[in-house]
Amino acid sequence: MKRVVITGLGAITPLGNDVETFWNNLLEGKSGALTITRFNPENYKTKFACEVKDFDIEKYLQKKDARKMDLYTQYAIGAAEECMVDCGFNTSDWDRSQAGVIWASGIGGIQTFEEELLNFAQDIENPRFSPFFITKMIPNMAAGQLSIRYGLRGVSYTTVSACASSNNAIADAFNFIRLGKAKAILTGGSEAPITRTAVGGFNASKALSTNNEDSRGASRPFDEARDGFVIGEGAGALMLEELDHALDRGAKIYGELIGCGCASDAFHITASHPDGLGAAQAMQEAMRDGGIRSEEVDYINAHATSTPVGDISECKAISAVFEKSLARLHVSATKSMTGHLLGAAGAIEAIACLKAIVNGKIPPTINLKNIDAAINPQLQLTPNQVMEKEINIAMNNTFGFGGHIAVSVFKKYVPR
Repeated sequence: MKRVVITGLGAITPLGNDVETFWNNLLEGKSGALTITRFNPENYKTKFACEVKDFDIEKYLQKKDARKMDLYTQYAIGAAEECMVDCGFNTSDWDRSQAGVIWASGIGGIQTFEEELLNFAQDIENPRFSPFFITKMIPNMAAGQLSIRYGLRGVSYTTVSACASSNNAIADAFNFIRLGKAKAILTGGSEAPITRTAVGGFNASKALSTNNEDSRGASRPFDEARDGFVIGEGAGALMLEELDHALDRGAKIYGELIGCGCASDAFHITASHPDGLGAAQAMQEAMRDGGIRSEEVDYINAHATSTPVGDISECKAISAVFEKSLARLHVSATKSMTGHLLGAAGAIEAIACLKAIVNGKIPPTINLKNIDAAINPQLQLTPNQVMEKEINIAMNNTFGFGGHIAVSVFKKYVPR
């Protein structure tokens, strides 16, 4: 098996439109939640979200080209461009037939879908649609646009597994490279779901927080007063490379991806298994895949969306899997600051894991005032303050509607 390392990162997030700004705001414990500006939320149960701020697609594309893309694809291009510059793509001699794209989105172009159908509804007897309606909407188009933009002729497709989507994309990219089927893969995910239909739909399913009086404090994983997740948007991009390929071109290396685990709760379309059976299975599989023991894991970036059932389920799973090493394990929920980026969450949180490894700092779980009594008191949930700690191995958990679970494990890179 080939070894796989990460050589480039890129981020468009509610906390900043580059990796360093995003990371610094995580460490400062800032919340990205504000009143929704994309539409008038007055008549919605939830009136706030973690929107991306000050994003300018014209930094990356001409306006005429941007109009042919949904916002989720535009976010993908913004994050990917930072990642490609960061990994030195434009300054190295790459075999583009051996480089590909595996990109994720849980929903795809929902803004385009909404706009086109609302326009159609105004005059259904004389239907008129944009010629770009389908190509803007379909969730594989971000992968296609990235492949075209950078001339990457290797594998190119999209993973869709709800909120586990981008961790599944990372796992697939990992497997392609370590099996020798690619030298490098641009991977990650993007989402732009802050629309009337998405917010209305999640409200109808009672998944979103309705704490409109305190939007910045609304995403509060593990807290006894949590009442649902805060919807977010953005994109995260990672360049995965075969180790020898990275070394041959003198690339800087953020860390090594050593294992991935996937499972299903096989329980309910939206609720996780109450005992976290699927989550435990995926975490154990990821560690087996990486050849490590539970006591070697230093940090877990939890899925922890701030839902009443989900947080307890995940904590039960972590407590069971890491029963013998809870004293040294730290857990935190960066969704307390970013909100939940749905299909892009895994990629953004993978970046947080890698930055934690490089910097020896665990970002906090903010808004955590009173830990739910149902959560194991031995769990160290990093409330409200950064924890400085040497981190050799970090785990990234993601769970999606439908019972989908994906876990990835990153390790500090040690030169040969």
